[in-house]
Amino acid sequence: MSRKTLLTSEEIKIILHRLACQLIENHDDFSNTVLIGLQPRGSYLADRLAKLLENDYQIKNIQLGLLDITFYRDDFRRREEPLEATTTKIDFLVEGKKVVFIDDVLYSGRSVRSALTAIQSYGRPANIELLVLIDRRFSRHLPIQPNYRGRQVDSINEEKVVVHWEETHREDTIYLESR
Repeated sequence: MSRKTLLTSEEIKIILHRLACQLIENHDDFSNTVLIGLQPRGSYLADRLAKLLENDYQIKNIQLGLLDITFYRDDFRRREEPLEATTTKIDFLVEGKKVVFIDDVLYSGRSVRSALTAIQSYGRPANIELLVLIDRRFSRHLPIQPNYRGRQVDSINEEKVVVHWEETHREDTIYLESR
């Protein structure tokens, strides 16, 4: 197996600031916007962005939720190993709000499709956008594109994008691994 570093810790910090500024440009004070991290891996990115918006850019009252999509996936009954659900933490309604889904890697688009179905349990949003750290643009199964992307990666299906967060792996680094 070979491993190539796509993004270092410093590059991730720069990208997070750029994404935060793009969100501010489009959502101003976030009074009608909610951020939804897609569990499990999008939750780290969503939390980082929310803290960055609050601490560095003085945006108050960011509404941050975490959405579990496990049982909305179209492949959850097709896997050999049992899936483990995470916890959905949305303590607000999304009715009439602008929703920004946040995930680490956009690959096939199936997770986002699942999130579109799952979010309906919390109301009907006025608008839904997608923010991803890595966009694997040539591997889409569904016609889903991000509104905000940290880095676009052209990779083949045998390659895997692996995101390491300080919270889980003691480092902020993104790798491209091939078998």
